[in-house]
Amino acid sequence: MSEELRSLGEPGRLLERVRAASIKQSVSEMARLYAVDAVHEFPFTKPDVASRLAGRDTILEFIAAGWKGPLKYERYQTVSAYTTNDPDTIVVQQDVYGASSTTGPFLLPNLVVLTVSNGEIQRFRDFVNILAALEAIG
Repeated sequence: MSEELRSLGEPGRLLERVRAASIKQSVSEMARLYAVDAVHEFPFTKPDVASRLAGRDTILEFIAAGWKGPLKYERYQTVSAYTTNDPDTIVVQQDVYGASSTTGPFLLPNLVVLTVSNGEIQRFRDFVNILAALEAIG
């Protein structure tokens, strides 16, 4: 686990597990991280893509469908990481490195605001750079 995420307590540990599950493309590992009533949001997205996913099953279905696309995550780099006034919420700026079967290597910058409750992800706000994602997809 990266030192930056370790310093963020339980939310940082959960984000590290999200990263590992994403690299492995493991739906079963991802399922163990989200609360049943979790919410995953994409505040910056295209009009034809869902910006709010409610419930673990809906979130996992979306994630699994995305993994069938051309992008394969290979590693994450923490750019900056912060605690908030709420000890269950963190803010992490990160870069995702990977390969696209259509365009080759990519760098996908994003910002995550993660809130946990009872050892599970309750809310995941994913401010992904939509232009970089579209370019990587081709």
